[in-house]
Amino acid sequence: MKNLLEVQDIHTFIGQFHILQGVTIEVPRGSIVALLGRNGAGKTTTLKSILGLTSPSQGKVIFAGEEIQGRRSFHIASMGIGYVPERRAIFRDLSVGENLKIAERQKDDLARKEALIFDLFPDLKRLIHLQGDHLSGGQQQMLAIARALVPDNKLLLIDEPTEGLAPVIIEQMMDAIRQLSAETTVLLVEQNFTVASHLAESYIIIEEGKSVQHGKMAELVHDPVTIRRYLEAA
Repeated sequence: MKNLLEVQDIHTFIGQFHILQGVTIEVPRGSIVALLGRNGAGKTTTLKSILGLTSPSQGKVIFAGEEIQGRRSFHIASMGIGYVPERRAIFRDLSVGENLKIAERQKDDLARKEALIFDLFPDLKRLIHLQGDHLSGGQQQMLAIARALVPDNKLLLIDEPTEGLAPVIIEQMMDAIRQLSAETTVLLVEQNFTVASHLAESYIIIEEGKSVQHGKMAELVHDPVTIRRYLEAA
């Protein structure tokens, strides 16, 4: 099967609010796909709907050929989907090593992935005993992504990995995401279009809870009309 993930016309409510009103996504295996749109368009809700944190009321989510909508989040995650939330959500009172250890699904997951993780994020090896709340913003983001790499995840949902980071740290983060895409498939939410355009092979644009356009990133970067219409601040 070409696509690892297919989201078919999902609708999601949060309380009485109809947040997603028809989102369709295809994520080919081994790719980086960018989910684009202005603030409030529904990008984060889409990731949460895939993972079952906000279950869709309509439509299908198909992962590795199996429908997963309506299942509990822990069950969906156990199938091989990792989630890196927008605000990192590391355990600030635990050390780097403890944060990584707690991400294991099976015994010795961390031991099997240490070489990959510390190759991508050498700072984390040096800071292995440092408590989470003593890390810089960039180091916390590295740790958030590293935790999602501990289990054998086939798909990573990464939400705004460069938000609030210094340019030099953004470059490091971009390089790490490029490298980890050799190991896993990535669906990336990224408000910084320059970052997204350098990482992703294809894109989906969401506007007011609907997927409105998709295609190859190489074509979008040369389409200023679409960029102005859907991505520039209103």
